[in-house]
Amino acid sequence: MVPPASKLAATPPELPAERRARARARIDARSEEQRRSFLRMVSHELRTPLNSILGFSELIAAEYYGPVGAPEYKDYARMIAESGRRLLAISNQVLEIARLESGTADLAHRRESLDHALDDVLDLLHEEIRTRTASVLRDDEGRLPDVMADARGLRTALGALLSNALAFGPEGGEVQVTASRRGPSVILHILDRGPGVASEDLPRLLRPFEQGQNALVRQTQGAGLGLPLAHMLCQAMGGGLVLGPREGGGLEAAVRLTAAPD
Repeated sequence: MVPPASKLAATPPELPAERRARARARIDARSEEQRRSFLRMVSHELRTPLNSILGFSELIAAEYYGPVGAPEYKDYARMIAESGRRLLAISNQVLEIARLESGTADLAHRRESLDHALDDVLDLLHEEIRTRTASVLRDDEGRLPDVMADARGLRTALGALLSNALAFGPEGGEVQVTASRRGPSVILHILDRGPGVASEDLPRLLRPFEQGQNALVRQTQGAGLGLPLAHMLCQAMGGGLVLGPREGGGLEAAVRLTAAPD
């Protein structure tokens, strides 16, 4: 009796190198999931003590229950509150990045006004703009095209990009914002006059926990999460983010989003 063809054409045994590669891929996948779970856990666990630190330090700085004595104590309380806010912002960014990486971020795509989104972001950055005596120039203010995006995601991405432009721009400098319709997309440009960044550093700026090592060599405090978060949010909303050198010096961030239907 002749054995069936399926018996004759048996599957060749898996080579040792292939087995090692498959095992390595499984280990890498588990490690990545463990990393994301750890980031989510740490971010959640930080929130409760941070909220207490923020609340009590603000009460002390305001002398809510009476004078605290030497004026230095009020200054120290303000410094504690400011450090707490910075740490809470980093915690929120880490949590958002973990959600985006795992695909669990809850983003709604609906019609959003770029003008309204920029108004909200600039209100939040008012103190930062004032401290750096900077100005944000918006071309066609009040007439920017609408986009399809998540309301919170859009504001978070714009806030991260504008905050980065302000942080690395010169004191008293200008940040320019423009937006135009290009076919099915809206391209928004945020341009600063900072020191710029070497071309080999550009990809690193979009990876979490990294900053450029030349022009952007940790001149400001931060964990290097703002630009990666903006990049991931833009992608999750069906768009993208590209960084490049600005003509004449500085950095240009080009955000692509889906244009809202006419």
